[in-house]
Amino acid sequence: MTPYIAEFFGTLILILLGDGVVAGVLLKDTKSENSGWLTIVFAWGLAVTLGIYAVGRISGAHLNPAITMALFLTGDFPGNQVAGYIIAQFAGAFVGAVLVWLHFLPHWGLTDSAPKKLGIFCTAPAVRSTMPNLLSEIIATTVLVLGILFIGANKFTEGLNPLVVGGLIISIGLSLGGTTGFAINPARDLAPRVAHFLLPIPGKGPSDWSYSWIPVVGPLLGGLLGALLFKALFI
Repeated sequence: MTPYIAEFFGTLILILLGDGVVAGVLLKDTKSENSGWLTIVFAWGLAVTLGIYAVGRISGAHLNPAITMALFLTGDFPGNQVAGYIIAQFAGAFVGAVLVWLHFLPHWGLTDSAPKKLGIFCTAPAVRSTMPNLLSEIIATTVLVLGILFIGANKFTEGLNPLVVGGLIISIGLSLGGTTGFAINPARDLAPRVAHFLLPIPGKGPSDWSYSWIPVVGPLLGGLLGALLFKALFI
């Protein structure tokens, strides 16, 4: 398996399990309906953990363009692989979102809420306000990148790192995710949003393109800020 295929597969796992838990919580007549925010946050942490276990030894399991760009900025990732990694991440996220749609196929028609259907695929703010929403994504992704770099700077028992990173995701989700849903990953938000736009989901409503740039630009800026802070303060 090449690193690009690994990034595709790892991001697919991330979105299948991450968007999958949101579908289980929001769609009508699933066994996990209304199980809440804690269920979503913990399942996203576990999705990240499994994605890293699956492909970390092959590609480093970035699974996120913001991470790829941050590692490039810190000199820990070669520039000639950046575009390939990011394309693979977006492709994996798109396919993962399609699989979520297929997995919950009978439930889409039973669910009346268009915003809930969109929320399965991508994020939306609790209170819509452009600069605060952008700032939330910047801060949360800065913490993500700093946390990953902190974890990488310490020695753990072999095989433990993915669990620690999963715990980092849970911490960010519980502490900082309540404002925008903590996209913290451009591929995680934009590629499934495109899937929502393209898929024949009954009563799905619009894909909220006016907001779509925030969970792309915010994480990229936050990733760059986290990398710069790490280089300035901790190296």
